[in-house]
Amino acid sequence: MSRPPLDPLGELQRAVMETVWRLGQASVRQVWKQLSQKRELAYTTVLTAMQRLEQAGWLRHHREGKKNIYQATRTREQAGVRSAQRLIQRMYEGSAFLMFQHLVDEGELNDEELMKLRNLIDSKRKERQK
Repeated sequence: MSRPPLDPLGELQRAVMETVWRLGQASVRQVWKQLSQKRELAYTTVLTAMQRLEQAGWLRHHREGKKNIYQATRTREQAGVRSAQRLIQRMYEGSAFLMFQHLVDEGELNDEELMKLRNLIDSKRKERQK
């Protein structure tokens, strides 16, 4: 049985979403111009990617004259949380603690990063005591 990918977006779709997030809203032409600076892409390829993202619920559009203007239906942060949840479920049996433990044990965290983690934990404890 095939598992769904941790990140459901392909490379082009991810690039489209990053562009729309950065611009706030964008036409196909605006996204195409941005992405074409880095690699050669057909306008219709970007159009198809944006239409598929809309069908998948990542984008929505409204009309401005003859143009469709696309907006993201979720923030970059929301998309990141969903990807992290899928990773935790698949790789760590649904345990955020196991993932966190692995990252602390295997990571190359410096003293400043460890202190920030301690502060996050302390803040969460205080929040729960209220």
